[in-house]
Amino acid sequence: MSVRNTVKSIQDIMRQDSGVDGDAQRVSQLCWMFFLKIIDDQDLELEAMQKDYRSPISKKFQWRSWAADPEGITGEPLMAFVNDELFPSLKDLSGTAKEGRRRVVRDVFEDAYNYMKSGQLMRQVINKINGIDFNNLTERQHFGDIYEQILSDLQSAGNAGEYYTPRAVTAFMADRIDPHPGEILFDPACGTGGFLTCAIRHMRERYVKKPADEQKMQQGLRACEKKQLPHMLCVTNMLLHGIDDPSFVRHDNTLARPYISYGQADRVDIVLTNPPFGGKEEDGIESNFPKHFQTRETADLFLALIVRLLMTGGRAAVVLPDGSLFGEGVKTRLKEHLMEECNLHTIVRLPNSVFKPYASIGTNLLFFEKGEPTKDIWFYEHRIPDGQKAYSMTKPIRLEYLKPCIDWWGGAKRKGRKETEVAWRVTADEVKARGYNLDIKNPHTVAADHGEPEELLHKLDAAEKEAASLRDQLKAILEKALLR
Repeated sequence: MSVRNTVKSIQDIMRQDSGVDGDAQRVSQLCWMFFLKIIDDQDLELEAMQKDYRSPISKKFQWRSWAADPEGITGEPLMAFVNDELFPSLKDLSGTAKEGRRRVVRDVFEDAYNYMKSGQLMRQVINKINGIDFNNLTERQHFGDIYEQILSDLQSAGNAGEYYTPRAVTAFMADRIDPHPGEILFDPACGTGGFLTCAIRHMRERYVKKPADEQKMQQGLRACEKKQLPHMLCVTNMLLHGIDDPSFVRHDNTLARPYISYGQADRVDIVLTNPPFGGKEEDGIESNFPKHFQTRETADLFLALIVRLLMTGGRAAVVLPDGSLFGEGVKTRLKEHLMEECNLHTIVRLPNSVFKPYASIGTNLLFFEKGEPTKDIWFYEHRIPDGQKAYSMTKPIRLEYLKPCIDWWGGAKRKGRKETEVAWRVTADEVKARGYNLDIKNPHTVAADHGEPEELLHKLDAAEKEAASLRDQLKAILEKALLR
């Protein structure tokens, strides 16, 4: 059976269980089970390669001990083992910096829950999972593709208002930022790890040539996610992408730490992120920030923190909504601060439908480098391909649709940029004169010529008279019909 069919059959089995209610719970259930299988397969490989390697999970609770035998524990004994022994044990794990994998396991299970109620159905699911060998590179790659589909299923479920960045957008941003092994790359609101996986793929394809390069790349990754399910999905995603120790993915709220406490040791080379927007942070979070930046709008707080976290020469690519561009008050002060501290060199404007179906909002990709103030900002308007009215779940944005922007970009130094029907330049002085309103429309867009107002009114009056005449004719016909 193919990996895809295996996953589909697992989902079909779960639908029979009365305890699993909806896509979000099914994904969560799948994830902790996949996680234990994946980490056990990795442990087997590491044990064979490293004589002194020890699994972070004690023998009794390793997947191979309780799940691998197809004729093993099932029914009520299985449910009792999972609920009363397995989960409490994994939740209580602790680890030092040298035992990152132990902390990973604990963090994954910290707020995890077993939704299944039938031990027989759980055994069927386990036996299906046992059919996937995560040490087999081909199977791992196939499962990685399917894992992306699982994340897509979660998106369409509209889970708790979570917004997941389309993979074409994350790949484009990673490509433009161009991370290298040895650079510290941070996603402060990593979700399921889309930016991380795209950055990893980018570096492996271009710059990872030997084991030392791979090691430098993995050591430079940083991430944080405050919600349990996306955190679990991200950690599992990292394991699937060959990351030995995904303990760098912290289960925490980046904003909960005081702004002033982020010092030189916390500086990073790159920030790649889509911070949550449209929501409000919990009471007291804003007090972690200087008074002139205090707000409960999550995206604004993240933008302030990103500017602080970047080291001199550091670069960032951030997704922000239209409201962040034209907003006033704190938003104005943030944009002024951003342009004073960083070179905001490019803003890519995306259509409202990029994040459909779970959001229909105009979004923008901001690219900036810290160390020099902004002099000019280039805007690029991404347009939906000809023959398509909008992006959707069946017709999403694809990386190839962003290639014209890549061709226009001008390489790493952004040389040779020219104004086109979709690209234009604005000076920092012009932005300042606008009160730091960055919601600047494409000046090359030609407004449709609808004619002179008097002529239009005349045409409207004639159309209304014609409609009235037709209505009278229809009325007369109906009256005659009724008299027959």
